[in-house]
Amino acid sequence: MKTATALDALSEALRRLPGIGPKSAQRIAFHLLRHERDTAAQLAQALQDALARVQYCRLCNTFTETEICDTCADDSRDPGLLCVVESPADQWMIEQTLTYKGRYFVLMGRLSPLDGIGPKDIQLERLISRALDGLVREVVLATNFTNEGEATAYYIAQMLKSRGLKVSRLARGVPVGGELEYVDAGTIARAMLDRHDT
Repeated sequence: MKTATALDALSEALRRLPGIGPKSAQRIAFHLLRHERDTAAQLAQALQDALARVQYCRLCNTFTETEICDTCADDSRDPGLLCVVESPADQWMIEQTLTYKGRYFVLMGRLSPLDGIGPKDIQLERLISRALDGLVREVVLATNFTNEGEATAYYIAQMLKSRGLKVSRLARGVPVGGELEYVDAGTIARAMLDRHDT
């Protein structure tokens, strides 16, 4: 019986990353050890530093190195708007648009009963507490448009509406620059249902 080596352990760790299969993990491991040893050492150090320093923001649950993240600490942001996203990556993408000036709550996941992920696993109690802080007037649901993301948005919307909060959802539709003949039928159908006056 073959014993696991350090190379096997590296390949297995890389394989756990999203989008990396066994062959890709092995190729990356070989490449790092053969050609990029300095890069591999920098990567290892950066991972150690991030694990030691990065924590969750006390208010919005995103990644930060301080108790409260820069976005939550920014007094110029509208405390009456609270955008709910699944991940810090989603928050980052919304920030790139330069169109949203409110605050955030990051779920760090989405409801997925088949995977055993329930309301407690995505910090819904903290979200409710944040939404009912007396400052929030509208919650914008910006979960992904997957089955799990839609179910999460619906669940949160029902919880918040029952408590008297205004809840909105990101619009869906044809992407900017998209040509209808190349857009899938589901996206066109949703765009038609979500149409608005011009």
